[in-house]
Amino acid sequence: MPGLLVSLALAVVATLVIWKGSGYFEQAAERLSKYYGLPVAVHGAIVVAVGSSFPEISSIVISTVVHGDFSLGVGAIVGSAIFNLLVIPALSAFSSEDLEATRDIIHKDAQFYVISVLVLFIVFALGATYVPGGTNSAAILTPALVVLPLATYGIYVFLHQQDASDHVAKDAPDVRPLKEWGTLAVALLVIAVGVEGIVRAALSLGDIFGTPTFLWGLTVIAAGTSLPDAFVSVRAAKNDDSVTSLTNVLGSNTFNLLVAIPVGVLLAGSATINFLVAIPTMGFLAFATLVFIVFTRTDLEITDLEAAGFVGLYVLFLLWMTLESIGVIETVKGI
Repeated sequence: MPGLLVSLALAVVATLVIWKGSGYFEQAAERLSKYYGLPVAVHGAIVVAVGSSFPEISSIVISTVVHGDFSLGVGAIVGSAIFNLLVIPALSAFSSEDLEATRDIIHKDAQFYVISVLVLFIVFALGATYVPGGTNSAAILTPALVVLPLATYGIYVFLHQQDASDHVAKDAPDVRPLKEWGTLAVALLVIAVGVEGIVRAALSLGDIFGTPTFLWGLTVIAAGTSLPDAFVSVRAAKNDDSVTSLTNVLGSNTFNLLVAIPVGVLLAGSATINFLVAIPTMGFLAFATLVFIVFTRTDLEITDLEAAGFVGLYVLFLLWMTLESIGVIETVKGI
């Protein structure tokens, strides 16, 4: 019991540290984007998304390098992507009168995100079938394989760079860029410390309850590391900036799948994932993505009823994973 309380306390404190660091990061990133004259969509999809994804990339780096548990990091990435797609838009919709989407968000960011899910699925499948040692139940990811998702993200950045090149910026505000870059660096360091705490808490909870670390990556770490994305999107929604609110979610997820997981593989040299577990959870992520696209495209806004549907779907996902992990149901082999 004392160990459980310590682990829960550590998770709460680590989450607060991540929240504090993400607040400083958001302020510095917004000032720098205005200083360099970036379009709102690029600010949301690239600058804010990459920065607010730092907890996720930290989680896979720390899980792999420090704790030698790549599956924990992958669980955090996939769980964070599902949390971002279902919970954050719901919170943003509840926090604003109208959370409006644009056709560009649907036809560029959302559809490219679908491509990123498919690319990662292909990489997992190649790791299970064509890499020596890979089996129907285990996919071995190598540096050569993860070149594909990294190159795909390069195309995503290229598309946004093309949009930025056509953008006519307003007069730059009075900003001291070196100070803001320094604040950005300190904020990222604070976030990394918080992520280390929440990873340790998740590992401890896995030992206490005798459940796989993948489950705690999908839930505890995923929710904790998604806080920066949540704060950025909800605050943008409150300020009637629906474009940043939604592009941050999609851009962050795209970065997580196409960059964060490959970085973990590159650091480890190679990594093995449970293919039987990864594919059903990736399938749910693909389903959540389709639901997100349908809801945002309908009248180009997310209503409170649709937001409630997002939350309900996320609760079903948590219930499904929990029942699987404790052996009540067995629809996912190997969990």
